[in-house]
Amino acid sequence: MSTTYRVTGMSCGGCSKSVTSAIQEIAPGAKVEVDLGNKAVTVDGADEAQVRQAVDAAGFGFEGRI
Repeated sequence: MSTTYRVTGMSCGGCSKSVTSAIQEIAPGAKVEVDLGNKAVTVDGADEAQVRQAVDAAGFGFEGRI
């Protein structure tokens, strides 16, 4: 089941890749979709704590589920 989270500070493709890589490093095999326009990340295969940890480690702001 996928869950969408609000992530702030992303503005480009590089940001998208950083967030995706960070999540997949903590939760290998997770499917990650980044929507820069809506400041959202949809994740399937990682729980909220893992996503928060990855987003924080990548230097972006995690604001929780949308």
